[in-house]
Amino acid sequence: MPTALPLRLLQLITGLFLYGFGAALMIRAGIGVAPWDVLSQGIAAQTPLSFGLATNTIGALVLLLWWPLRQKPGAGTVLNVLLIGPSAQIGLWLLPPATALGWQLALFTGGLLLVALATGLYIGARLGPGPRDGLMTGLHARTGWPIWKVRSLIEGSVLLLGWWLGGDVGLGTLAFALLIGPLCGITLGWFGIGRAPAAGTAPRPASAQRGVG
Repeated sequence: MPTALPLRLLQLITGLFLYGFGAALMIRAGIGVAPWDVLSQGIAAQTPLSFGLATNTIGALVLLLWWPLRQKPGAGTVLNVLLIGPSAQIGLWLLPPATALGWQLALFTGGLLLVALATGLYIGARLGPGPRDGLMTGLHARTGWPIWKVRSLIEGSVLLLGWWLGGDVGLGTLAFALLIGPLCGITLGWFGIGRAPAAGTAPRPASAQRGVG
């Protein structure tokens, strides 16, 4: 894992760009997307905003919720808000919608794997939580509810609102919910997140192990 700040910044930016591009792949597959992307699609369907700008706007609004939760943003937080939307929009400009089922499945699978890899990259950079992850951990700290319950409440609400606004909910949404956790568990391990400390070394405090959520 890179330790020098310039390398960590490069890793962060690469991860965020790939995350947006992975989201674009899943959108073009047309079989359902992640809950937050459903909300971005719904907002884009109901306003003049593009999907990318809707994603940026949601990230900025979520970041405002950090203030009462006393969460502290980092460089990764700000870059998350700024970069994922444009990279997703670039992907949407470059990729045509899939029509055949085989092509849809291939695009969705590629997008899911790319998002998992991107998550390992930008969390592994350890430069601050993303706005959505910070909202989850902030509510967990303030309410004492388990992380899984807070995440389920947030993403369930986001999904229903996005679906109501016209976002794309489908089998891909279910596949994302079931698979993204295990896949990220693998990619986070590649960048040293969640690994057991080597024999004879003291474990790092939880705050040092937490990347973006």
